[in-house]
Amino acid sequence: MGKKKSISILGSTGSVGVNSLDVIKNINANIVALSANENISLLEQQINIFKPKIVAIYNEEKAEELKKRITSVKIVSGVQGLVEIATIDEVNFVISAISGAMGLIPTIAAINAGKNIGLANKETLVCAGEYILKLLHKNNVYILPIDSEHNAIFQCLRKEKKEDVKRLVLTASGGPFFKKSSFNNVTLEEALNHPTYKMGKKISVDSSTLMNKGLEIIEAHFLFDMPLERIDAVIHPQSFIHSFIELVDGSLLAQMSNPDMRIPIQYALTYPRRKKGFNSFDFTKYAQLEFFPIDEKKFKCFQLAKYALKMKKSYPCYLNAANEVVVESFLRKEIPWIAIGDILEKLIASHSPKDMVNLEDILAVDNIARKDAKHKILNYRGE
Repeated sequence: MGKKKSISILGSTGSVGVNSLDVIKNINANIVALSANENISLLEQQINIFKPKIVAIYNEEKAEELKKRITSVKIVSGVQGLVEIATIDEVNFVISAISGAMGLIPTIAAINAGKNIGLANKETLVCAGEYILKLLHKNNVYILPIDSEHNAIFQCLRKEKKEDVKRLVLTASGGPFFKKSSFNNVTLEEALNHPTYKMGKKISVDSSTLMNKGLEIIEAHFLFDMPLERIDAVIHPQSFIHSFIELVDGSLLAQMSNPDMRIPIQYALTYPRRKKGFNSFDFTKYAQLEFFPIDEKKFKCFQLAKYALKMKKSYPCYLNAANEVVVESFLRKEIPWIAIGDILEKLIASHSPKDMVNLEDILAVDNIARKDAKHKILNYRGE
């Protein structure tokens, strides 16, 4: 794992991608390929700085526009373009940072091509956890988590025997609403105002509903082979402890640092070694650490994610896809914030579970969930 990395970044213009590129300036690695959804202005700046051999733009119209502006690099588009940059021969490490289920197909393609994965796209394991684990074993490649919570657990588990671990505990900032008593008049701007990190709109809304933390519990189950009853979450507003593990003797091991995305990203890129990085933590400046339980009645989405993991089969995939559609509807101001959990609860209650044997099964459930969610939203709006 200490070999020099030649990297492809799926989602280089998002927050994880931007921070990954900042880290790469500080380590011995090559950028081979980059991708964006449609932010070609930022992608063009990245091309000029990092000189990749190939870039992919998911939006085909934006890809054609970029081709008129840049001729020094190969430009591909659509899902096939993402697959191409994820599987190019000289790449040995793919950072999967595309938000949502869109990142699933290129990540699977990368694994099948024998690439190791730095995973920031939690939907990959949420939608296809068992399938992904089989592919990793078959292709003799590994996943290193980039999300701060899972990266923290990965660090804490390094020297511990599985039988000595009592439970995993993910920490959550709580989002902007964990102290709020009424959700009737939540605005979009309030939901997007994450208290700790500057992130994309979808993940910011997921943090406000705590769906993000629920999906992280599902991801932790697959990453660390830990049953649901041994995975907990707690609200920690300061976001200094990124997660911890409890051992059978009552000891706690925590990973703690400034809330800086670059720290887990750099650890994933330099593992098993560490490289000089970022600002030291000032204990005198941040002396207070608070912890609160998650109110599952208030945060229905968190409860639904745990239920989906308990039920297994197609439930996690169905919930993830439905959530993407419902959150998008909220972002368009078509439904209120409180409707997100209400609609998802109805969808999960009516879901007929299916076995998830192959990629076709996974994509079929994803498609069904999106259709069901759109129909339920129309019903909710009385259309």
